Amino acid sequence: MITEIFRLAEGQEVEKIRRAAEIIRAGGLVAFPTETVYGLGSDALREEAAAKIYAAKGRPSDNPLIAHIADRSALYELAACVPDWAEGLADAFWPGPLTLVFPKKPIVPDGTTGGLKTVAVRMPAHETARKLIRAAGVPIAAPSANTSGRPSPTTAFHVLEDMDGKIDCILDGGDAGFGLESTIIDATGPVPVILRPGYISAEMVREIVGKVETDRAAEQPLGSGEMPKAPGMKYRHYAPKAKLVIVAGKEAAVTDKINEMTAEQEALGIPCGVICARETAPCYHCTNKKIIGSRQHQETIAHNLYAVLRQFDEENTGMIFSESFEGGQLGQAIMNRLKKAAGYHIIQV
Repeated sequence: MITEIFRLAEGQEVEKIRRAAEIIRAGGLVAFPTETVYGLGSDALREEAAAKIYAAKGRPSDNPLIAHIADRSALYELAACVPDWAEGLADAFWPGPLTLVFPKKPIVPDGTTGGLKTVAVRMPAHETARKLIRAAGVPIAAPSANTSGRPSPTTAFHVLEDMDGKIDCILDGGDAGFGLESTIIDATGPVPVILRPGYISAEMVREIVGKVETDRAAEQPLGSGEMPKAPGMKYRHYAPKAKLVIVAGKEAAVTDKINEMTAEQEALGIPCGVICARETAPCYHCTNKKIIGSRQHQETIAHNLYAVLRQFDEENTGMIFSESFEGGQLGQAIMNRLKKAAGYHIIQV
């Protein structure tokens, strides 16, 4: 298969989106930009189309997909029950980086939901994504457009690295905005339960509905016999090829420990990398240190996380040490991705 790249140059967007929509309707695979990361889309209502996503990504078939919609009315075609508090969250945050999980209607195939009786639904804020969904005329199932387990793609080039020859086309819409996947909330019970943290924080949800809980799997891995309720809950995700270790604690102790460990590894001939904030970058001796962003502007850290992990892959780095980025509105979301990328290998100092 030859993977075409449709660059959305001015004046050509309508035609290229139309061609991509035809591929979706024919049961093919299209990577497209959203405000979070690039998604790998197929017809959410066709079992065989969902199977193609799992095959292209090498994704376990019990890892559910998210159905993307362009209009609120489509929600009621997919969800069997939408509680009032979920309506309130949709009013506040759709279109946007929020996914809600509902009991599903029979029209949604088990292949899209990973065998669950629930369906995850999101209305993206990215205009290209919504235009593609409308042009296709169906909800689009779309996990991140990367090989399963690798860092999610925030550019069309990242998609091509992983998906070249495996999918029909890529809609190149430039860099994704936020850089982290959507917040996922279980809407099947009386109160919202965060299954995966994202840009929409617990505090933001609480302002709308008054109460919110967090599933323990948002902070720690599921057991081997547990079923994931949402994407990203069970399996190793977002991981670079190199071993990644997070070092947490007071700033001076963290920088000292990372300097000590990089010196030890490099003495053994292992090329090391360091992920650090702009504020602490001068403290590190490692020549391959990457400034991920500023702690004063957490959105820069979120935006750059996956790109930095992919850069280390390109450089054949053997060992990566990262600071912890707890706290603040985006701290939970950033650390959720970083912990999974590190396989929960954290050193406390």
